[in-house]
Amino acid sequence: MKKILNINKKIKSFNKNIFVEGDKSLSIRWVLISSLSKKKSVAYNLLKSEDVMSSINCIKSLGSKVKFKNNKCEIIGNGFNIKKKGIISINAGNSGTLGRIILGLLINSKNKIKLIGDKSLSKRDFSRVIKPLKKFGAKFNTKKNLPLIMRGIKNPKPIKYFETRGSAQCKTSIMFAALKSKGTTEIKARKSRNHTELLFKHLKIPIRIKKNKNFDIIKIKGIKKINPLNYKVPGDISSCAFFLVLTILSDNSQLLIQNVNINPSRIGIISILKKMGAFIKLKNSKIYKGEKIADIFVKSSKNLKSINCPKEWNSSAIDEFLIIFLVAAKSKGISYFKNIGELNQKESPRLIWASKILNLIGVKNIMTKSSLKIYGNPNLVLNKKIIIKNFLKDHRIFMMSTIAALTLGGNWKISDADSINTSFPKFLKILRELNR
Repeated sequence: MKKILNINKKIKSFNKNIFVEGDKSLSIRWVLISSLSKKKSVAYNLLKSEDVMSSINCIKSLGSKVKFKNNKCEIIGNGFNIKKKGIISINAGNSGTLGRIILGLLINSKNKIKLIGDKSLSKRDFSRVIKPLKKFGAKFNTKKNLPLIMRGIKNPKPIKYFETRGSAQCKTSIMFAALKSKGTTEIKARKSRNHTELLFKHLKIPIRIKKNKNFDIIKIKGIKKINPLNYKVPGDISSCAFFLVLTILSDNSQLLIQNVNINPSRIGIISILKKMGAFIKLKNSKIYKGEKIADIFVKSSKNLKSINCPKEWNSSAIDEFLIIFLVAAKSKGISYFKNIGELNQKESPRLIWASKILNLIGVKNIMTKSSLKIYGNPNLVLNKKIIIKNFLKDHRIFMMSTIAALTLGGNWKISDADSINTSFPKFLKILRELNR
């Protein structure tokens, strides 16, 4: 039976401090990098979500030893070579990040690798990593979708590749494959989140980066071994996003979210919300192993204004656009979001779903294949019944709908409450603490 969340009251005013769980992108990358070291790596505050647990299960199936208890995770990897016989089956669950990146990690596998995923992931496009990995010498049974069978190559050759999508998953997959090649791989990559580059630098992996306005040139030399990585995972800005908007759209409320990753490639949401008139301040900023960390202070914000969102902010807000659209719905004027077709390549066709939800709450919008125009209504208040279902268990659709219910009013029935286990298992628990 599907778990259904019923909400029929707006959230009370609040003034609190919270922590959110560890960054999902960093958690998955830590697991995969640690699997390459033969020495013990230790992480604290690793996100205990389905996506991260899928990553752990995958590296265990490849021979890594893992202990995960309470807030501490230990991994002893099996180095750069996989000593298994026959076909290795890997289940990435719902995680596009895991599914795409791990293929690069397995580029030199002598085994056939069978990659599978859930219903949602099986519909997503894997051609963005298949194409460059073929250049290294890998062979595939498909052009695009799961299930996928890859046969690696014993001695991957270094490549030159132009990554045009701004896909950090594609870039990272190539970077992992480059580690196992003999020579230097060069990637010209459209701007995207740079967690992997920072981790590689911290581990003293031979990497050089030349930054241009729209692209980075990344050069990586192949290596034979990697040092262990001990890490305290900071909070996830994508998880914070829902509480930022909850506070902004609530009455007489303020919130401090502590120890959050504010990597410049991830804080498009802060830039966008501040441009729309939201009150957000960063406090206690510091650098931790290359990543920028800070506390985020946010207050209720009146007189929100529309935005013509600069497309150069798209990649740094790609996972937060759903909740940004909710702010646009409550802002004065018409907001424009362009070149966001990538949203339909996520766990669900998010751009299509955003338009559906805006229609349900009575907000006029015009959607094209890659853009959305939202006619904001600062006086938007709901007193009707709204049902959200059949959204492919997309965790961000569920969380956006929950924030809408708590700030706009109405009688909401939202299905698949367990979808949050993908990225943010404690989401509802934190909401209940704020609403006491």
